This record gives sequence, C-alpha cells and structure tokens, in this order.
Amino acid sequence: MKAPARFAALVLAGLAQAASIALPWSGRPAWWLQIVSLSVLALLLALPSHGASHNQPTWRTGFLRGWVFAIAWLCGTFWWLFISLHTYGGLAAPLAVIAVLALAAGLGLYYAAACAIACWLAPSSRAWPIVFAALWTLAELLRNTWFTGFPWGAGGYAHVDGPLAAWAPLFGVYGIGAVAAAIAVVVANAARGPGRRHLGRSLVLVLLLVGLPNALRLLQGEWTTSTDRLRVALLQGNIPQDEKFIPGGGIATALAWYGEELQRNQAPLVITPETALPLLPSQLPPGYLDAIAARYRSGEQAAIVGIPLGDGRLYTNSVLGFMPGIAQPYRYDKHHLVPFGEFIPGLFRWFTDLMNIPLGDFRRGGLAQPGFDFGGQRIAPNICYEDLFGDEIGANFRSLEAAPTMLLNVSNIAWFGDSLAIDQHLAISRMRALEFERPMVRSTNTGATVVIDHAGRVTHALPRLTRGVLQAEVEGRRGLTPFARWVSVAGLWPFWIGAGAIGLAFALARRNGTLRKS
Repeated sequence: MKAPARFAALVLAGLAQAASIALPWSGRPAWWLQIVSLSVLALLLALPSHGASHNQPTWRTGFLRGWVFAIAWLCGTFWWLFISLHTYGGLAAPLAVIAVLALAAGLGLYYAAACAIACWLAPSSRAWPIVFAALWTLAELLRNTWFTGFPWGAGGYAHVDGPLAAWAPLFGVYGIGAVAAAIAVVVANAARGPGRRHLGRSLVLVLLLVGLPNALRLLQGEWTTSTDRLRVALLQGNIPQDEKFIPGGGIATALAWYGEELQRNQAPLVITPETALPLLPSQLPPGYLDAIAARYRSGEQAAIVGIPLGDGRLYTNSVLGFMPGIAQPYRYDKHHLVPFGEFIPGLFRWFTDLMNIPLGDFRRGGLAQPGFDFGGQRIAPNICYEDLFGDEIGANFRSLEAAPTMLLNVSNIAWFGDSLAIDQHLAISRMRALEFERPMVRSTNTGATVVIDHAGRVTHALPRLTRGVLQAEVEGRRGLTPFARWVSVAGLWPFWIGAGAIGLAFALARRNGTLRKS
C-alpha cells in the first residue's frame, strides 16, 4: 500500500473509531465499528516499513501511524470543543481549530507510543494480541490520569449495547477496551496471510472473550438487588449558553423558571441541572434561596439544586440538597474540575485570558463525599464530566453499608451546542450504570436528561434542547459488583500493574529472542 492510501486509511479508521461511540446520524454507539476501526489500525501497523530489511515495521513507523490514527480519532471525538472555544469563548476560529488539533495531537502521543512499542515487539508474534491490548490499555490509562486526565471518548464506551458489555461489572470500561483491542488484533491477523492458517484458533479466542462474561452473567445473575423506589422530577431549563450569564436574559429566565418549578412541583425529589441558579447565593435576589430552603424544610419533599458557591475569592461548582427537618443544606462540591473551564493549569493563564468563561478558577471538593440520604435512597452526585472517572465514583463503594443506591449526574454541556457531545456523554453515564449496577439519573440544561436503570438502559428521557420536566420512578440497588469491590480499594492500579507487567515481560522476551512467531 502506498503512503497516501495508507494515510487516508488511517484517518478514515480514526474517524470511524470516533463515530463508534456515537454515530453521527443516530447518536447510538456501534460496538462493531469500534472493533473494525481498531482492526484496520492493527493491520496497517503490521505492514512493513518502506525499506525495512526484515519485512517488519519499525518503531518509528508504528509511532507515526498510531499518531495519525489517534489524532483523527480524537479530533473526530471532541471536535465540539471548537464551539465552546469560538462561539462561546470568543477565541478566533483559526486559534480554536489549532487548540483542538493541539489537544488531540498531545493526547495522541500516548497511543503513538503504544503503537511504536507494539511494532518494536514484532506484530508477527503469536502473543501480539495480548501485547497490543496491554499497551493500548496503558495509553488509555495515561489519558485518564496525566495532567488531571481527559478520557472523553475511550473506546470501551462504544460497547454499552454490545456483547462485551457483560465485562463492565467485572472490569469496567478499560477492561472492555482491552478485550476489544485484543479482538481487533485477532481480526487483523485473520485478514493477513499468516493469520488464515490459524483462523480456528482465532475464532476460539474471540468466542472465549465474548462468551465468558456472558456465561457468567447467565450463571450468576445480577450482582445487586432492588431497594426502594423513588419518584423524581428532573428539570431541563434549556437556557442558551450565550444567554446563561446575562443579567437581563438567561439569568432572569433561569431564576424565574427554576424557582417556579422548585416551588410547585409535587415529586418527592426535584433535581435541577448544574449551575441551574447561575449566581452565587449573595448575588441572588433577597430571600430567593431562603424561600426554596423553607419550602422543602417544612414539607415532605426534597430538592437538589445546582449552584456555584464562594466568597468572592474561592469558588466551588456545587449542588445543595434541601430536605424535611434539616436546617443545614446538604452540600456536594465538584471534585474533578475541567482544565481551562474550571481551573487554569500552570503556565496557561495567557490562553484563558483570550476566553470569556465566568468563574474560571474553582476549588475542588473532596473525594467520596457523603451521599444525599432521602426516601430510602443514598444518592451520590457527580457534576458534568466527573462521571468519566469511574475509579473516583468507585471510591463511594468502599463500604457496603455506605455505598450509594443511586448515582446522579447534573450537567450543563450547552457549551457544545446541539452536538454529539450530548450522545457521547449519555454513553459514558450508561457505562457507569453498568459498572456499578446502579441507576444513573441525569438532570441537564440541554440534554440528555434521562433515567438510566442499573442495566444501562434508558428508561425515561426528555427531548434535547427543550424546556421541560421529566417525571420518573427510579429503582435503587444494593450490593457490590466485582468492579465496585476492587476499584474502591485499588483504583485503576490493577490495570497499571497488569498491563505494565505484560509489556515488560514481552520486552524481555524480545531482547532474549524467545518470542514465538505466528
């Protein structure tokens, strides 16, 4: 294959990887497309480098091919950052494009390095599916962790509806991603000349990877049991982002609409989106917040309200919870902040000066904050993209007695317009529900405002970009999945150690000349 054709194939495969998480025409994930696109990358990685003496790709070739794929994939995944940077942040369009490309290129280095090492370890090895899966997982973990982490669009999220979803309560999204990477290499090997001789062996391996967790699910059943049910009302104000912080526009609309719904809605629990009240308490009209507190303190209902808190110097992105007989509101402060949106990393303040996002610096809350206990449920809130970090949500499950029975995400991704960010975020929340076998309730400004059950299925939903109230009954769950048990204690370290050990073992085997060929 000539270089231009190879480059085009890598770009198309990367874009297909992005589309697999949320198809542009439906917003649904496509598990098969994720495996096919990664198989194309594995196949192209195995092609010999131009001028290679031993019919093997070099590590330099692997690095470049992996980088091209990753840049296309990541740009295709979070291209909507352009909307927040340009449309709402005021950054010139060329600079916004460069910023998105630079972010994709920087994050893509992890995958480029993984592909370089994979090529150095020789794609002709029988163990290459295991090696590639381990290295790919390390790249995903690096993107999840380094520089506060930005793991949006990890490949495992494409599988919330697929046969690999049964791995979620066992090993989470990164376990699914590792299995999918191994299957992708098996498929690529079967498409190559040498792989056809081992088609039966490859088929057995794929059947095992797909069949084992599904067989366990049939034998074990569910890991959790039902608890009480709670009726909730989820508010979706649909306040346009370009009006949200304008005193005579979005602020007045938000205060009027959310205030009215909080006063009149009769659901046992009423929930607003992130920063539904877009002012600090000291900036609200006199008595506004006190009236909400008094309404829920004296009745039988409760409310969870998104609001920024602070004293003029330090701010938090928070929710306040009001319930009967409790004078001091419940409070949850966002723990995992968004770089550039909620805090400014060192040496980058010059960049944020070009943007116009209010309250640019926030203080982070603690990990595993107490839940909101009401109506027989223990509700664990998370705010906006915090639900990308399953290991941090898992910290709430260290004790069976204190574990949440319900997860809650409050978001405002109006920053990204009517884009696939809404659908991608929905897939992320569905994965968290699968991992912990807990319902995930989502109240958002523009969508997706939904109720997700413990099996990851959307049971109730509001149309996006509309103003409305979603009334639903939610079934809580009690018990711990295997993923919840180990991630609450060890975080993602088992993946780090396991994948690192595999990579190191095969590096030593290559050095000693003991790698077996296909």
